[in-house]
Amino acid sequence: MIASVLVANRGEIARRVFRTCRDLGIATVAVHSDADAAAPHVREADAAVRLPGDAPADTYLRGDLIVKAALATGADAVHPGYGFLSENADFARSVIAAGLTWIGPAPEAIEAMGSKTRAKRLMAEAGVPVLEAGPDDLPVLVKAAAGGGGRGMRVVREAAALEQEMAAARAEALSAFGDGEVFLEPYVEDGRHIEVQVLADTHGTVWTLGERDCSVQRRHQKVIEETPAPGVTDELRRTLRTAAEAAARAIGYVGAGTVEFLVSPDGRPYFLEMNTRLQVEHPVTERVFGVDLVALQLEVAEGERLPAAPPLPSGHAVEARLYAEDPARDWQPQTGVLHRFRLPRAPGLRVDAGFGDGDRIGVHYDAMLAKVVAHAPTRAQALRLLAGALERARVHGLVTNRDLLVRVLRDPDFAAGRLSTAFLDRLGPAPAEDEGAARLAALAAALADATGRHPLGGWRNVPSAPQSKTYRVEPGGAEYEVRYRLGRDGLTAEGHPDVRLLERAPERVVLEVAGVRRAFEIAVYADQVCVDGPLGSHRLTALPRFPDPVAQLAPGSLLAPMPGTVVRVADVAVGDKVAAGQPLLWLEAMKMEHLVAAPADGVLTALHAEAGRQVDVGAVLAVVQEEVSP
Repeated sequence: MIASVLVANRGEIARRVFRTCRDLGIATVAVHSDADAAAPHVREADAAVRLPGDAPADTYLRGDLIVKAALATGADAVHPGYGFLSENADFARSVIAAGLTWIGPAPEAIEAMGSKTRAKRLMAEAGVPVLEAGPDDLPVLVKAAAGGGGRGMRVVREAAALEQEMAAARAEALSAFGDGEVFLEPYVEDGRHIEVQVLADTHGTVWTLGERDCSVQRRHQKVIEETPAPGVTDELRRTLRTAAEAAARAIGYVGAGTVEFLVSPDGRPYFLEMNTRLQVEHPVTERVFGVDLVALQLEVAEGERLPAAPPLPSGHAVEARLYAEDPARDWQPQTGVLHRFRLPRAPGLRVDAGFGDGDRIGVHYDAMLAKVVAHAPTRAQALRLLAGALERARVHGLVTNRDLLVRVLRDPDFAAGRLSTAFLDRLGPAPAEDEGAARLAALAAALADATGRHPLGGWRNVPSAPQSKTYRVEPGGAEYEVRYRLGRDGLTAEGHPDVRLLERAPERVVLEVAGVRRAFEIAVYADQVCVDGPLGSHRLTALPRFPDPVAQLAPGSLLAPMPGTVVRVADVAVGDKVAAGQPLLWLEAMKMEHLVAAPADGVLTALHAEAGRQVDVGAVLAVVQEEVSP
């Protein structure tokens, strides 16, 4: 029997595994980088071992150090979570060789599916349909053979761009996975990404636990997942499950895994890959089937026999991944302190979070803050529950994709099940900011600020002279000056003729707007003010009345949009003429690459970047002096 489990991972998945271990009376061991020394998964474990350094290559990808940590703490089993070493056959072998229980499939099964090219050949031999493409079958998808999570993946629509995109994909794959092999697949326009959860024991039992739709993606990475997949016929459902079981049996699979398919618009499924681990989106399957997949992984690792058939499904579950990123700025990851992180509690809601109040989000790892899951009798009820929970969340300190998630969940096409991997492209840009709501949020912030500066508060000791305060809305940048007066007749606010002040305190302001009572919650963190209310959430920066002059940057300066590492520099040199949109360099942050391109036609007058250099947000990377037409 397993008595102590080391989780060779971090964040949300480590906490998820620890939760089940605690329920089963199993001791827990965490490993952590220096950047994660105070992380929640470290605080929650019974024991923790430091992995010196910050970068994944020095810490969570060091299988030798992780095995030593397990032996030093007396752990008798290792759970890999997802990502990092979870699909590394050599790591699995080293765990087993050390006399520890590996909570996952056999190394040979991991190896069989570790290369997408080898996996496709194996699946074709087993009768599972696969996608094949040559360089003339445009458009094509360039994919990393050893990759996942969208890394080393490029869509190519023109033959002239193929060589360049394959080279870029090889470089990214080599950096991310240590393997630069890439291959081509036909790019299926408007296809759906549907996967099947499998679970197998050592006695020949293979479960298929329904299918999940994961079509809503950004940069080929999943954002929203659900089960059962909407609009799937019974025939297609049977085909997917039969193919998934065949894939598992073809390699003698043991443990939890997922077989992923691309379904064409005409309903034909094609094998994509098999993930030989637990998936990020496993909670939706757990809710619908009423199982604990981590507990079942532990039972299978102990040699227990699964029942002949899995439980019957019930209801519908939807999961949204809440990321610290800015969708309006090419999904740029965000770093900083997560001052407050609260999601409502309600029947049917589940939150798997990697962070809590006061935690710092760094640059070294994935930008996902939490997975929020809703389970209800019907899909419509689950979507409404999840959207409402996200709207009522309190996420202070960082820009997130929360508003985008709510838009998707409330979108008529999404509600109707009209899904494809191009869904976010069709969704279009976010609607313009509601200026009226932003101005009310700024007014509430100013009124709360004035109360906070007068300790007697309430209606006493309040200056009757006109007051003024200016706020900038983040990340949009719009500035609003609030002008108001509090007198015997109450509040007079410039631009708000129909607003009455009902209550105010440093953390709460209640206004009556056109006869409707509106309550606003206010939280202040230095010059940052977060206002949550019925008209949405707003993050404001209080601007000084007399701002200090700042040093002027050279015109055309390109600044680092986030802290990160320069991974590649284009073949350019100072003095070269460059064209608008021409790649100059690539930054890596939070497991994603970000292109820095020339903003306009001009001359490259400075280049402060070299591969491997770490840069802080706002650092000048290059300067392009724009050409002026005569």
